[in-house]
Amino acid sequence: MRTYLITGGTDGMGRGLGLHFLGRGDRVVAVASGEAKGRAFLEAAGRLGAADRARFLRADLSTVAGMNAVVAEVAAAEARLDGVVFATQRFQERRTLTADGLEYTFALSYLSRFVIGHGLAGLLDSTSKAAPAAAPAPVVFNLAAPGGFAGRIFWDDVRFEREPYKGMKAATQASRANDLLAVDFPRRHPDSRTTYVVYNPLFVKTAMAEPLKQPKKAVTGVLAALFAQRVEQAIVPMARLVDDPPAERVSAWRRTTRLPLTGADFDPEAADRLHALTEDLVARIGA
Repeated sequence: MRTYLITGGTDGMGRGLGLHFLGRGDRVVAVASGEAKGRAFLEAAGRLGAADRARFLRADLSTVAGMNAVVAEVAAAEARLDGVVFATQRFQERRTLTADGLEYTFALSYLSRFVIGHGLAGLLDSTSKAAPAAAPAPVVFNLAAPGGFAGRIFWDDVRFEREPYKGMKAATQASRANDLLAVDFPRRHPDSRTTYVVYNPLFVKTAMAEPLKQPKKAVTGVLAALFAQRVEQAIVPMARLVDDPPAERVSAWRRTTRLPLTGADFDPEAADRLHALTEDLVARIGA
């Protein structure tokens, strides 16, 4: 029996993966902000006969305090993790600031992955009296968008205070940040056995379009009905990579196509720069 933490675990692909793992006998800690969807997830787990192996952890992953609370609670409650799956994201059509004063998409889709991933790195490699056997293939699985729409990091304006805001610009900035996070993670934990997978599922039928205004919402819904994969289809290659990640410490995928870790999206110097920028942001929030 393996134990997985899944952010965004009560909706969309996160929920799909969580129920898949529960259905085969694993344990799942699903992290999300909505109480109603959390209850629905636990009810679905119960119908699978997995009520005793499912846990819902309510948290605001748009704030550093909420991210740190997840790290602290999971570290206190779990003896070992086999995998951390990052699936939380929410498209913002208009610029929104978090309680920490950060742009919402950057905080939720990138910073939560940075804080929680580094914060739980030790638990992925740990052994203890409660869990004497180490995880056989510990993995961080980051649902982002490598090899997707082009985008860039606005190094001097990640909050979009001066740069005109567009939802897609914010989303692709977070995606490029996650590419660099993937490259950088093993370098920050050189003695770890954990592998890092950053994965682009392409178009999947989820609730991501909910925040959109009409007519964009209607158009996106029609496109999803015509072209998007169902969650049950989309999670099949994801679960395979979580179960049997590549031997290399980091890999990037667009569905079943492995992507080369070359070019600006995976540049180690840019990864260093982003790590320093992120640590500075977190330090300022915590000051």
